[in-house]
Amino acid sequence: MKVEIYADVLCPWCYIGKRRLTAALEGLADRTGVEIVWRGYELAPGEGRVPGPTAAEAMAGWWGDQTADRIARIQALGAAEGLELNLHLARPVNTFDAHRLCRLAADHGRADQMMERLLGAYHSEGLNVADPQILQRLGEEAGLVSARVRAVLAGDDYAKQVRADRRRAAEHGVTGVPSLVIDGRQPVSGVQPAGELRRLLERGLTG
Repeated sequence: MKVEIYADVLCPWCYIGKRRLTAALEGLADRTGVEIVWRGYELAPGEGRVPGPTAAEAMAGWWGDQTADRIARIQALGAAEGLELNLHLARPVNTFDAHRLCRLAADHGRADQMMERLLGAYHSEGLNVADPQILQRLGEEAGLVSARVRAVLAGDDYAKQVRADRRRAAEHGVTGVPSLVIDGRQPVSGVQPAGELRRLLERGLTG
């Protein structure tokens, strides 16, 4: 069974969803038949590499007077999963290169580790995940070969694959993240409670 996860580093719900999916997978009697594929879905392709306003400041522009309550809810749900979501520290940037790095990691069986490191760096540490030097370090920390990370960041390797992910998302009807596509079926929310995600996976495994 193939589980495609459409996600973006900038989305706190993707970090929460990743933790819940991990718990769901651990709850399966046998997960050997489950293939996890991370797909890039850029939420802000127009962002530059230089950080601007914080995520919290951007949210204030969307939610107005409700911002504080909504941020508190996101942080509380993150804390319940063991996450520290510093929305007043994280600053949105372009994530195209981060997604390319995830593609490199996938080729070496390290996609989960790479996504975990990127999400933590952005949401908890407030690092600039568009900065090549930071991406270089994060790639190495995720277990990738330093020279290969450097070569990817210096060139355009995996650019076609990241763009193809966005087209694939449109074909599947994905309009937000995190979204799961199980064996090509209709997308479902990837931020459901772990128990619900586990039941979805079990149904997929049994056909």
